[in-house]
Amino acid sequence: MTTTPSLAAWDARPAEEFAAFVVTPAFVETSSRNRDTVATPISPESAAIYRFMFGKFAAWMLERGLRMSTISPADLREFVLLSDRGKRDLNSKIAYRYLRLLERVFEYLGRAPNPARQAIIASDRELTPKDAPMTALDTDQLQRFLAALPAVREEERRSGAGWKRRRDRAMQVVMALSGLRVAEAIGLLVDEVGRQADVDGGIALSITPEAKHPTSYEHTVTLPRAGVAELFAWLDERDALGIPGNLAFPANMDGEPLHKATVYRQVRATFQRAGIPAAHAGGRTLRNTFAFQQLQQGTPQDELTTALGLALERSTDAYRHARVRKEDAAADAMPDDDIPPEQERHG
Repeated sequence: MTTTPSLAAWDARPAEEFAAFVVTPAFVETSSRNRDTVATPISPESAAIYRFMFGKFAAWMLERGLRMSTISPADLREFVLLSDRGKRDLNSKIAYRYLRLLERVFEYLGRAPNPARQAIIASDRELTPKDAPMTALDTDQLQRFLAALPAVREEERRSGAGWKRRRDRAMQVVMALSGLRVAEAIGLLVDEVGRQADVDGGIALSITPEAKHPTSYEHTVTLPRAGVAELFAWLDERDALGIPGNLAFPANMDGEPLHKATVYRQVRATFQRAGIPAAHAGGRTLRNTFAFQQLQQGTPQDELTTALGLALERSTDAYRHARVRKEDAAADAMPDDDIPPEQERHG
């Protein structure tokens, strides 16, 4: 039986009420992207980001004596358009995401008309998200990235020292050459790695979405010959180390999963060693590069959609217009894999 939310409670304790709401299936049900799927709670990492976002809004709202039950579209526009000395507090993309998040909250609360939806309509072009083109590496830059992977020292391999560096090397090879999301690489299972090479020397990676990425679909992608030896060498070493469990790239000798932040730091370090600018220097750029190059090589769009584990063929359209990274690109402060899954666009 569904419990009707209390507007009085949300007026008195908005941050606390949101914190309880965001981890429920009811929050997932407010997303238009998930209306036709079974509602399962979002990941703890995504919930933390949403709580941070809503907490900022709730603090601003309470400072001004505003309430969830009566706040107006004009009030919401004032919040997302806040500026200091002419500089916007929230850029257009983040401002739009705030309004979309609040739209979901007000839908849950049953406010009609929905003030956040009205604010979105009223703002029109002013708050339309202006996404920068996807960034991809060109062929030369990809080769530089691969050449800058963590080094393998045979004396260390024989003694078992430095195994994490070889794990990171193999994982980054797999990400770069097969287009896996960071979450898919973290959750890749030994049993999902094919052992029979195809006619071109590649092997199949059979990705199942469980414990990986909430918007990933079961799919198979080929790791080409260039990456097979690296992956198999690591898996053989993993067996020799006696690491328990089934994760292909475990965090420690206990077989526990890696954290996204660890993967991001290691990938970023490879970009830096390669002398490639650090803007968006994360796993998504590697995924974009894989998709962009596949399209350049003539891979049909429906095949790429399947290989990337996407639901809709149109989701691959953006990869056609990926921007090849320029050497003077400015660095970003945030990793590009930290967007909540519900907000990730086109993989």
